[in-house]
Amino acid sequence: MITYELLLLLRIMPKNELASVVKRSANAIFDKGGFLRKLENLGTRDMPYKTSAHGMVHRKASYFLMEFNAPPVYIDQLLDEYSRDVDIVRRRIYKKKEAEAFECTLHEDMLPPPYRKSVQKLIEEARKSDKPRYNYNTGLDYYPFQK
Repeated sequence: MITYELLLLLRIMPKNELASVVKRSANAIFDKGGFLRKLENLGTRDMPYKTSAHGMVHRKASYFLMEFNAPPVYIDQLLDEYSRDVDIVRRRIYKKKEAEAFECTLHEDMLPPPYRKSVQKLIEEARKSDKPRYNYNTGLDYYPFQK
């Protein structure tokens, strides 16, 4: 199954109601055959702009981030179910990308430029390339490239 991230913006409400909304949204994932990997409460914040949802205008929201695995065929059904919930102001599901493996080259990058392998490689390529020179005996009475 694919890993997804669900960002929920919930309307401002007491803590026990907030917990029931999060539980309800998690149970929707469980009902579709998915499972939660991580649940984060990002706190209550001002929204970047006022948002109208379910006949109310919201300027603040409680932010929650859920990381879950679920079959891809149920993602649209989850979004539809969350859009009908009056306690959810906004919802977004993103496909989580795999972290790319990389090799740390800080030690090499801290060296002065002439000692770096990448710079030495560029210098070697410049020396190997034989640049074409303009032949002044071409019969043209002018130099075609500005000097």
